[in-house]
Amino acid sequence: MRLEIKDLRVHYGKIEAIKGISFVVNEGEIVTLIGANGAGKTTTLKTISGLRKVSSGQILFDGEDISNVPAHERVDLGISQSPEGRGIFPGMTVLENLEMGKYNRKNRKIEMNEDLEMVYGLFPRLKERAFQAGGTLSGGEQQMLAIGRSLMARPKVLLLDEPSMGLAPQMIANIFRIITQINKQGVTILLVEQNAQQALQRAHRAYILETGNVVKEAKAADLLNDPAVREAYLGTGAH
Repeated sequence: MRLEIKDLRVHYGKIEAIKGISFVVNEGEIVTLIGANGAGKTTTLKTISGLRKVSSGQILFDGEDISNVPAHERVDLGISQSPEGRGIFPGMTVLENLEMGKYNRKNRKIEMNEDLEMVYGLFPRLKERAFQAGGTLSGGEQQMLAIGRSLMARPKVLLLDEPSMGLAPQMIANIFRIITQINKQGVTILLVEQNAQQALQRAHRAYILETGNVVKEAKAADLLNDPAVREAYLGTGAH
Protein backbone atom coordinates (compact mmCIF):
# COMPACT_ATOMS: atom_id res chain seq x y z
CA MET A 1 0.00 0.00 0.00
CA ARG A 2 1.67 3.18 -1.21
CA LEU A 3 0.66 6.57 0.15
CA GLU A 4 1.41 9.46 -2.19
CA ILE A 5 0.90 13.16 -1.51
CA LYS A 6 0.86 15.31 -4.65
CA ASP A 7 1.13 19.11 -4.56
CA LEU A 8 -0.99 19.26 -1.39
CA ARG A 9 -2.26 22.66 -0.21
CA VAL A 10 -4.23 23.19 3.00
CA HIS A 11 -5.65 26.42 4.44
CA TYR A 12 -6.76 27.60 7.86
CA GLY A 13 -9.07 30.39 6.75
CA LYS A 14 -6.94 32.60 4.49
CA ILE A 15 -3.66 31.30 5.86
CA GLU A 16 -1.97 28.65 3.70
CA ALA A 17 -0.54 26.15 6.18
CA ILE A 18 0.62 23.56 3.61
CA LYS A 19 2.07 25.05 0.43
CA GLY A 20 2.08 22.42 -2.29
CA ILE A 21 4.03 19.57 -0.70
CA SER A 22 4.67 16.23 -2.37
CA PHE A 23 6.05 13.06 -0.82
CA VAL A 24 5.71 9.28 -0.91
CA VAL A 25 5.46 6.57 1.73
CA ASN A 26 6.16 3.17 0.21
CA GLU A 27 4.77 -0.07 1.59
CA GLY A 28 6.81 -1.39 4.52
CA GLU A 29 8.65 1.88 5.20
CA ILE A 30 8.94 4.11 8.23
CA VAL A 31 9.00 7.65 6.86
CA THR A 32 9.39 10.60 9.20
CA LEU A 33 8.45 14.25 8.78
CA ILE A 34 10.65 16.52 10.87
CA GLY A 35 10.61 20.26 11.34
CA ALA A 36 10.15 23.02 13.88
CA ASN A 37 6.84 23.79 15.60
CA GLY A 38 4.45 25.36 13.09
CA ALA A 39 6.14 23.72 10.09
CA GLY A 40 2.89 21.97 9.13
CA LYS A 41 3.64 18.42 10.26
CA THR A 42 0.46 17.83 12.30
CA THR A 43 -1.69 19.56 9.66
CA THR A 44 -0.26 17.16 7.06
CA LEU A 45 -1.21 14.11 9.13
CA LYS A 46 -4.69 15.47 9.88
CA THR A 47 -5.26 16.08 6.19
CA ILE A 48 -4.16 12.54 5.28
CA SER A 49 -6.52 11.08 7.90
CA GLY A 50 -9.38 13.30 6.70
CA LEU A 51 -9.65 15.71 9.63
CA ARG A 52 -8.56 18.72 7.56
CA LYS A 53 -9.91 19.65 4.14
CA VAL A 54 -7.68 19.58 1.07
CA SER A 55 -7.55 22.99 -0.66
CA SER A 56 -5.87 21.53 -3.75
CA GLY A 57 -3.64 18.63 -4.72
CA GLN A 58 -4.18 14.93 -4.14
CA ILE A 59 -3.83 12.21 -1.52
CA LEU A 60 -3.40 8.88 -3.30
CA PHE A 61 -3.68 5.60 -1.41
CA ASP A 62 -2.85 2.46 -3.37
CA GLY A 63 -3.32 4.54 -6.52
CA GLU A 64 -6.80 5.78 -5.57
CA ASP A 65 -7.50 9.47 -4.97
CA ILE A 66 -8.92 9.67 -1.42
CA SER A 67 -8.70 13.48 -1.08
CA ASN A 68 -12.46 13.80 -0.54
CA VAL A 69 -13.15 10.48 1.19
CA PRO A 70 -14.62 10.98 4.72
CA ALA A 71 -12.29 10.30 7.67
CA HIS A 72 -14.13 7.17 8.91
CA GLU A 73 -13.97 5.61 5.44
CA ARG A 74 -10.20 6.21 5.35
CA VAL A 75 -9.97 4.08 8.51
CA ASP A 76 -11.83 1.32 6.62
CA LEU A 77 -9.33 1.64 3.76
CA GLY A 78 -6.46 1.11 6.20
CA ILE A 79 -5.29 4.54 7.41
CA SER A 80 -5.26 4.97 11.18
CA GLN A 81 -3.89 7.83 13.29
CA SER A 82 -2.52 8.05 16.81
CA PRO A 83 -3.03 11.78 17.45
CA GLU A 84 -0.81 14.40 19.03
CA GLY A 85 -1.66 14.68 22.73
CA ARG A 86 -2.87 11.04 22.73
CA GLY A 87 -6.61 11.85 22.76
CA ILE A 88 -7.64 8.89 24.89
CA PHE A 89 -11.01 8.74 26.67
CA PRO A 90 -9.98 9.37 30.30
CA GLY A 91 -13.21 8.13 31.91
CA MET A 92 -13.24 4.85 29.99
CA THR A 93 -11.17 1.81 30.92
CA VAL A 94 -8.09 0.79 28.97
CA LEU A 95 -10.08 -2.08 27.43
CA GLU A 96 -12.96 0.23 26.44
CA ASN A 97 -10.49 2.66 24.86
CA LEU A 98 -9.00 -0.19 22.83
CA GLU A 99 -12.45 -1.40 21.80
CA MET A 100 -13.15 2.08 20.39
CA GLY A 101 -10.37 1.43 17.88
CA LYS A 102 -12.53 -1.31 16.35
CA TYR A 103 -15.73 0.72 16.41
CA ASN A 104 -15.84 1.01 12.61
CA ARG A 105 -14.92 -2.60 11.78
CA LYS A 106 -17.60 -4.89 10.37
CA ASN A 107 -16.00 -8.02 11.88
CA ARG A 108 -15.06 -6.33 15.14
CA LYS A 109 -16.49 -9.03 17.45
CA ILE A 110 -14.75 -11.85 15.58
CA GLU A 111 -11.43 -9.99 15.39
CA MET A 112 -11.55 -8.37 18.84
CA ASN A 113 -9.74 -11.00 20.91
CA GLU A 114 -7.11 -11.56 18.23
CA ASP A 115 -6.35 -7.85 18.01
CA LEU A 116 -6.39 -7.39 21.78
CA GLU A 117 -3.80 -10.15 22.12
CA MET A 118 -1.66 -8.46 19.44
CA VAL A 119 -1.84 -5.09 21.28
CA TYR A 120 -1.23 -6.71 24.68
CA GLY A 121 1.77 -8.53 23.18
CA LEU A 122 3.29 -5.18 22.18
CA PHE A 123 2.18 -3.39 25.36
CA PRO A 124 1.98 -5.85 28.30
CA ARG A 125 1.36 -2.89 30.65
CA LEU A 126 -2.02 -2.30 28.98
CA LYS A 127 -3.09 -5.86 29.76
CA GLU A 128 -2.17 -5.34 33.42
CA ARG A 129 -4.22 -2.13 33.45
CA ALA A 130 -7.13 -3.34 31.26
CA PHE A 131 -9.86 -2.37 33.76
CA GLN A 132 -8.25 0.84 34.99
CA ALA A 133 -9.56 4.24 33.78
CA GLY A 134 -7.45 5.65 30.94
CA GLY A 135 -7.10 8.96 32.75
CA THR A 136 -5.28 7.32 35.68
CA LEU A 137 -2.42 6.02 33.50
CA SER A 138 1.00 7.64 33.33
CA GLY A 139 1.89 9.71 30.26
CA GLY A 140 3.85 6.83 28.76
CA GLU A 141 1.04 4.36 29.37
CA GLN A 142 -1.46 6.75 27.77
CA GLN A 143 0.80 6.96 24.72
CA MET A 144 0.88 3.15 24.55
CA LEU A 145 -2.92 3.18 24.78
CA ALA A 146 -3.26 5.73 21.95
CA ILE A 147 -1.01 3.66 19.68
CA GLY A 148 -2.72 0.43 20.75
CA ARG A 149 -6.15 1.88 19.98
CA SER A 150 -5.04 2.93 16.48
CA LEU A 151 -3.66 -0.59 15.86
CA MET A 152 -7.04 -2.13 16.71
CA ALA A 153 -8.30 -0.79 13.36
CA ARG A 154 -5.80 -3.10 11.59
CA PRO A 155 -4.12 -0.26 9.66
CA LYS A 156 -2.03 -0.72 6.56
CA VAL A 157 -0.57 2.75 7.20
CA LEU A 158 -0.23 4.08 10.75
CA LEU A 159 0.08 7.84 11.23
CA LEU A 160 1.93 8.66 14.46
CA ASP A 161 1.88 12.26 15.68
CA GLU A 162 4.52 13.13 18.30
CA PRO A 163 4.54 9.76 20.11
CA SER A 164 7.41 10.81 22.41
CA MET A 165 5.96 14.16 23.50
CA GLY A 166 6.30 14.77 27.25
CA LEU A 167 7.79 11.36 28.01
CA ALA A 168 10.85 10.44 30.08
CA PRO A 169 13.94 9.31 28.09
CA GLN A 170 13.57 5.64 29.08
CA MET A 171 9.92 5.61 27.97
CA ILE A 172 10.83 7.38 24.70
CA ALA A 173 13.35 4.63 23.91
CA ASN A 174 10.71 2.00 24.70
CA ILE A 175 8.05 3.65 22.49
CA PHE A 176 10.46 3.85 19.55
CA ARG A 177 11.52 0.23 20.01
CA ILE A 178 7.84 -0.75 19.79
CA ILE A 179 7.32 1.45 16.70
CA THR A 180 10.11 -0.52 14.98
CA GLN A 181 8.44 -3.77 16.07
CA ILE A 182 5.05 -2.65 14.65
CA ASN A 183 6.76 -1.85 11.35
CA LYS A 184 8.44 -5.27 11.27
CA GLN A 185 4.98 -6.83 11.68
CA GLY A 186 4.05 -5.32 8.32
CA VAL A 187 2.55 -1.91 9.16
CA THR A 188 3.79 1.05 7.11
CA ILE A 189 4.41 4.10 9.31
CA LEU A 190 4.36 7.85 8.71
CA LEU A 191 5.88 9.47 11.77
CA VAL A 192 5.79 13.10 12.88
CA GLU A 193 8.24 13.63 15.70
CA GLN A 194 9.90 16.55 17.51
CA ASN A 195 12.64 14.19 18.73
CA ALA A 196 14.46 14.18 15.39
CA GLN A 197 17.34 12.07 16.68
CA GLN A 198 15.10 9.12 17.61
CA ALA A 199 12.96 9.52 14.50
CA LEU A 200 15.93 9.50 12.12
CA GLN A 201 17.50 6.53 13.89
CA ARG A 202 14.33 4.46 13.32
CA ALA A 203 13.09 5.72 9.93
CA HIS A 204 14.08 4.57 6.46
CA ARG A 205 13.56 7.97 4.85
CA ALA A 206 12.79 11.50 6.00
CA TYR A 207 11.37 14.76 4.73
CA ILE A 208 12.12 18.10 6.36
CA LEU A 209 9.23 20.57 6.51
CA GLU A 210 9.70 24.32 6.94
CA THR A 211 6.69 26.68 7.01
CA GLY A 212 4.50 24.39 4.93
CA ASN A 213 7.15 23.38 2.38
CA VAL A 214 9.27 20.25 1.94
CA VAL A 215 12.82 21.61 1.86
CA LYS A 216 14.80 18.36 1.93
CA GLU A 217 14.31 14.66 1.35
CA ALA A 218 16.88 11.95 2.01
CA LYS A 219 17.57 8.59 3.60
CA ALA A 220 17.18 9.03 7.36
CA ALA A 221 20.74 7.83 8.01
CA ASP A 222 22.12 10.50 5.65
CA LEU A 223 20.22 13.27 7.45
CA LEU A 224 21.53 12.02 10.81
CA ASN A 225 25.03 12.71 9.55
CA ASP A 226 24.27 16.01 7.75
CA PRO A 227 25.96 18.86 9.69
CA ALA A 228 23.24 21.42 8.77
CA VAL A 229 20.48 19.06 9.88
CA ARG A 230 22.35 18.18 13.06
CA GLU A 231 22.71 21.84 13.91
CA ALA A 232 19.08 22.77 13.13
CA TYR A 233 17.21 19.74 14.48
CA LEU A 234 19.46 17.51 16.57
CA GLY A 235 20.73 20.07 19.06
CA THR A 236 24.37 19.73 18.06
CA GLY A 237 26.56 22.61 16.96
CA ALA A 238 25.78 26.32 17.26
CA HIS A 239 22.25 27.70 17.52
